[in-house]
Amino acid sequence: MVADYKPIQLKIVVVLSFLFLSTSRISAQDFLFRISDTGTSSNFRGLSVVNDSVIWMAGTDGTVCRSSDGGNNFDCIVVPGCDTLDFRSVYAFSASSAIIANAGTPARIYRTDDAGKSWSIVYENDHKEAFINGIDFWDEKTGICYGDPVLGLMLLLKTTDGGWSWRLMHPESRPLLVDNEFSFAASGTGIRCYDDERLMISTGGEISRLLHSSNQGISWQQMLPPIIQGKSSTGIFSFDFRDTLNGAIVGGDYLMDTLSEKNAFYTTDGGLTWNAPETSPRGYRECITYLNNDTLFTCGPTGIDLSLDGGHSWRPFSDEKGFHVVRKSPSGHVLFLAGKRGRVGILRAGNLEKP
Repeated sequence: MVADYKPIQLKIVVVLSFLFLSTSRISAQDFLFRISDTGTSSNFRGLSVVNDSVIWMAGTDGTVCRSSDGGNNFDCIVVPGCDTLDFRSVYAFSASSAIIANAGTPARIYRTDDAGKSWSIVYENDHKEAFINGIDFWDEKTGICYGDPVLGLMLLLKTTDGGWSWRLMHPESRPLLVDNEFSFAASGTGIRCYDDERLMISTGGEISRLLHSSNQGISWQQMLPPIIQGKSSTGIFSFDFRDTLNGAIVGGDYLMDTLSEKNAFYTTDGGLTWNAPETSPRGYRECITYLNNDTLFTCGPTGIDLSLDGGHSWRPFSDEKGFHVVRKSPSGHVLFLAGKRGRVGILRAGNLEKP
């Protein structure tokens, strides 16, 4: 099915501000943070960064936005027939090609190759339990999509043709989840593909786990971080690993967004053990990303936090509220954030060492 293109009139508002951080390693010259307005009122949880210039975002009301100049200007569309859908997952290959998926039933995946002028439905699942939480790729051909359990087994789809077709993985390769265990479509970062074969997926709710595969999801092992869990609103919401040993997770309780108890942990041994930071992020956090080997950023309803020591401790970075997702450009020089009411944050790093 192909959808026609309908543009939205845009209004751009840019605010510049320098961030002063009291540390010998990072000074005001190291970061420039600005906020850009897409001109839409949609809330964005899907964000994909192709390079320092090209980003795609997907959000509520069937809205998809694209920038090819580093977030200065945006082209936004409402995918026709999708104005009631909430697109929380997006993966972009270039300025013209991207994949989006909605959170809800029926679960659908769309692809465009003409910068959003038309969209093809490449997967559809009308099972009442089908709910897509995230998409990631190892390369331009091979990718994975995951969702909440269907009949007890995690919804797990794989593509080997760049997302033009998706197949449901064999039941033996789909993790069995306990009652009231699922995942969160808060930022699209509950799934990450690493290297050529590694794959990680986080769950939450009654139990919160990190599921790890070393063969593209054929078989699985589990990690059990001590993050807050046990309720439908709790667990791991996002994670990132900079190598096979060092990683960090964030989350909490989205119904208590200022609660900072057991909302972040880090590991230095590949998830065998997890350590609580000396100081935690300021409440529930929806997304985390490494900027370089030691520097991490995390965001959520109450602000943006920064770690300069691999997650061992956290400090406030900005009181800007309502950012759901933060993603790094491949160069490691730019971070983009997306969130409520069409707002985009752009954070440029100066003298920081690349990953």
